[in-house]
Amino acid sequence: MKTKTYVFTTALCVLCECVSYVRSWSSHHIRYFNGGANVDLVLDKDSGTGFQSRDSYLFGHFSMRIKMVGGDSAGVVTAFYLSSQNSEHDEIDFEFLGNRTGQPYILQTNVFTGGKGDREQRIYLWFFVDDVPIRIFKNSKDLGVRFPFNQPMKIYSSLWNADDWATRGGLEKTDWSKAPFIASYTQFHVDGCDAASPQSAQVCSTRGRMWWDQKAFQDLDGIPYRKLEWVRRKFTIYNYCVDKSRFPNPPPECGRDRDI
Repeated sequence: MKTKTYVFTTALCVLCECVSYVRSWSSHHIRYFNGGANVDLVLDKDSGTGFQSRDSYLFGHFSMRIKMVGGDSAGVVTAFYLSSQNSEHDEIDFEFLGNRTGQPYILQTNVFTGGKGDREQRIYLWFFVDDVPIRIFKNSKDLGVRFPFNQPMKIYSSLWNADDWATRGGLEKTDWSKAPFIASYTQFHVDGCDAASPQSAQVCSTRGRMWWDQKAFQDLDGIPYRKLEWVRRKFTIYNYCVDKSRFPNPPPECGRDRDI
């Protein structure tokens, strides 16, 4: 049986003219440049902000270039994620966790299926991250694990304060004297199957016609897999699959993923 696999990579190309984004909250904290091709999100003590795609997608390739908050960014989270936003939502998270000046950013990824998350992995970022896979989440429906392939999701990005948990478990608080905090976005790119509803999503069965639906993107092997092993060995600082204090019995999908 053919399975679909999401491969998470650090190749973070968004806005092409064919994709429309709207503010999701706090319009006074968003700045647009170059006709909307460049966007700044601004966080101060009053509010953060975010934007989202107008359209929803079932499968595809989604990417952007993000310049993180510089300097002392402890407590600040810059997020890029896909979500179906309902009571049993599917969601794929990339959350960049700020830190004190001189300390590296931490990238936290998480996967929600059917409203269930708790699948956090965290890595330190290195200097040149392009085209290096960092995570794979396999289709394990046969093990009773739901998979995010039937709920159309919108693309979101946001900048917000999370100093109750983001940096050293909440020990490091946001230094508001350093505000405003600014994250910058450019080169928005979407190549995906637009699916406004579960009914219209049925047409997204591309059956290998799109470049991102080829066999090479359904699993990792060879050089890409060795790169993933390198990330696991050198940069991973937390993996829910090996956290026995939270999961004395590892979740079912953990035994299947070769990257664990």
